[in-house]
Amino acid sequence: MYNVLIVDDEPLICKGLSGLLASTGLPIQSIYTAHSGHEALDYLRMEEIHLLITDIQMGAMSGIELMHQAKMLNPAIEAIIISAHETFQYAQQAIRLGAKDYLVKPLNENLLLDSVRDALLKSSHRRPSLDETFSLLADSDHFHMEEPLQDRMSLLAELIKEPSTFIEPLAQTLQLEELKLRGPYFAILTIRLDLSKRKAEREVTPADLGLLHYASLNMIEELMRDDWQHIAFYTEQEIHVIVQWDEEAYQDTGIPKIHHLEMLGRTIHASILKYLGLSCVVGISQILRGVSFLGVLSEQAHKAISWNQQHRDHYVFYYGNFHWSQYDREEPTEDELHQQNNSIVEQAKAFIDGNYAQKGLTLHEVAQKNHVSPNYLSYLYKKFTGYNLWEYVIKLRMEESKRLLLQTDLRRYEISERVGYESPEHFSKIFKKYYGMSPSEVKK
Repeated sequence: MYNVLIVDDEPLICKGLSGLLASTGLPIQSIYTAHSGHEALDYLRMEEIHLLITDIQMGAMSGIELMHQAKMLNPAIEAIIISAHETFQYAQQAIRLGAKDYLVKPLNENLLLDSVRDALLKSSHRRPSLDETFSLLADSDHFHMEEPLQDRMSLLAELIKEPSTFIEPLAQTLQLEELKLRGPYFAILTIRLDLSKRKAEREVTPADLGLLHYASLNMIEELMRDDWQHIAFYTEQEIHVIVQWDEEAYQDTGIPKIHHLEMLGRTIHASILKYLGLSCVVGISQILRGVSFLGVLSEQAHKAISWNQQHRDHYVFYYGNFHWSQYDREEPTEDELHQQNNSIVEQAKAFIDGNYAQKGLTLHEVAQKNHVSPNYLSYLYKKFTGYNLWEYVIKLRMEESKRLLLQTDLRRYEISERVGYESPEHFSKIFKKYYGMSPSEVKK
C-alpha cells in the first residue's frame, strides 16, 4: 500500500484529486493534501510518501523547488508535476529532477490515473538477488544496453588520471571536440560498486564486474540522457561521469549546482540499489573551470569516496563538505574528523535554536550557514544526535506553541505565526499529530 501527497494552492483541486484517487481502487493507504510547498515539506519529513503530485506555481515555493527538496529527503520518491502552463522550461526542469510525468491543466483524468499507476508500479520494484541481476542483464527484452566505445573510454580514462600540468598537450592530442569535452565548467562523479555484501551469494569474477559496470553505465545514461551535458564511461574498478556546463548554463541561478549534483549522486545510488540489487559509493568533486583541471576533479572525487571508510552507513560524499585546508597532513586523524563533524552539528543546532520560528526555514538554509551540503548535514545530525534534524525543529516549535497555549491568551493564528507556520490549519494538524490532541483540547 502506498501513501500519496497532493500539493496545490487551490483547495478544490486538492479535494478533487484526492477524491478521484480514493475512488479508483488503486493500492493507496493514505492521501495527504497540502496547500503550499512548506506545508508539503512537513508531510514529506514526517510521513513515508511514495508519490508526490504537485502544482508547479504555488507562491513562496514552486513545485520544482518542492520536488528538489523531496528528492533530497528521499531520492526514491516518485513525482508527477501538474501545471496550468505548457512551458518547456518547467517541463525540462521537472524531468531533469526525475518527474514521472508533466501534466497540463485542465487534467485529463485517464492520463492522470495512468501516470499514477505507472509511478506506483515503479515505486514497488523489488531489489533483485545477484543471480536475478545477471539473469535480467542477459534478457535484452527487459534491459536495453549499448556497448560503449572502448577506444573512447580508454582515452577518457587517460585524460582524468593525468596531472593538470600535462593535460593541455594531452587534450590537444586526444581531440577534445571528438570526445565532446566542451565545458568550460566541469565536475566529476565517481561511482564504486560495493560487492562485499553480495559475494556470499555468488563469486563475482572480473567479467561479472565488467558486466555490472556496463549495466550501471547504461542506467546512468538513462537517468541523465536528455537533461545533463555529460560524458560517462567506466574503467576496471569504477564508473566515471564528467558533468559539464557552458557559460550560459553555469550562470543559471536556479537550484545550486552542487545540490543538484548531490541529488544526482543519491539518485544514482538509489537506482543501482533498486534495479541491480547492489550498493555503491559516489564521490562528487567541486566544479572547476577548464579542461586542465580534470585530473584534479578526479582526485577530489576519489578523496570524497575515501570518506566512506569513516562513514560506512553513508554513500554519497561531496569533496567540498570536508575542510581539507584545516589540516597540515593529507589525512586528518579520527579525533580531528570527529571534532570537525561535531562542530558542524553544534553550529547547526545553535542556528536552529535561534531560527526555528522562521517561516520557510529549510534544510538548505541550515546547511548553507554551515558551509556543507544538505545531504551530509542530515546524515551527521542524525548520527551525532540520534534524531532527524527536522524532528528537532518540530520539537522546538511544538514545545514553544504548547507553552504559549498554556501561559498566554494568544489565539491559535497568533501562535501559529510565532512558531513559523504559514496557516493556523496546518499548525493544528502538526500539533495534533505531535501531541495527540488539538490546540483547543490542550488549552481546555
